[in-house]
Amino acid sequence: MNIATVPFPKLGQTGRRPDGEGSQQVALDMSANIGKAKVFAVYGKGGIGKSTTSSNLSVAFSKLGKRVLQIGCDPKHDSTFTLTKKLMPTVIDVLESVDFHAEELRPEDFVYQGYNGVMCVEAGGPPAGTGCGGYVVGQTVKLLKEHHLLEDTDVVIFDVLGDVVCGGFAAPLQHADRALIVAANDFDSIFAMNRIIAAIQAKSKNYKVRLGGVIANRSAGTDQIDRFNERVGLKTMAHFPDLDVIRRSRLKKSTLFEMEPSPELEAVQQEYLRLAATLWAGTDPLESETLPDREIFDLLGFD
Repeated sequence: MNIATVPFPKLGQTGRRPDGEGSQQVALDMSANIGKAKVFAVYGKGGIGKSTTSSNLSVAFSKLGKRVLQIGCDPKHDSTFTLTKKLMPTVIDVLESVDFHAEELRPEDFVYQGYNGVMCVEAGGPPAGTGCGGYVVGQTVKLLKEHHLLEDTDVVIFDVLGDVVCGGFAAPLQHADRALIVAANDFDSIFAMNRIIAAIQAKSKNYKVRLGGVIANRSAGTDQIDRFNERVGLKTMAHFPDLDVIRRSRLKKSTLFEMEPSPELEAVQQEYLRLAATLWAGTDPLESETLPDREIFDLLGFD
């Protein structure tokens, strides 16, 4: 058997209220509920730095003494490589290697320890044009539950690929307490953020997930993000400028907490630690609205 022939659950047959307006997607198996850990799902436009943000946030939580698990949800399976220093096999890879007999797997087949004790999992994804990303996320959480790997975990971070264009990409929201949106101070990032807000709103009708806020990334200023936030009811939780040390950390397969000390690096590290402490303490859910596409153009355009 290969992944293209796996019997994916039928879409839309959830046995419960529709999962968002007009939604057709894989529903959460409630037996795979993560449990007591605080769960965060990190979203944003493709290439905006979600994996860099997620990995450094994971380390920041670990520096606060928390037991952290990061789950990469992208076929590129590079979410955790700065933590582990190499690309790890995905859950789908290892399931396929045992012909999808999950009972034959051991935890060490798909969970890897990264920097400062952060546990790392790469969910992977089905081949292009086949299957559903939601199924992959569901199987990953199910495996973690079956092997009791979530019982002693304090924080789970889902690092999710790109813009939300289908229910599969939104599947981590079914597990999350708070959704965080990474955005740069530009139109494309904010346009994607508007769509992500809509996905969170749809999921919040049936699940506990709520919008946490915006992480401004790779941006000297935040004027465009601020304008959008004021219009829709969002808040910026942290701001990371476009520094060369951040780019170099990816090239060196390192988190920012492993790079050579400098004043600018220390400021970034402190911002991550502050963000982790804020999230751990708990944040109020944000009730944000979305804008029609035309209004985003008008809001962020120039006279």
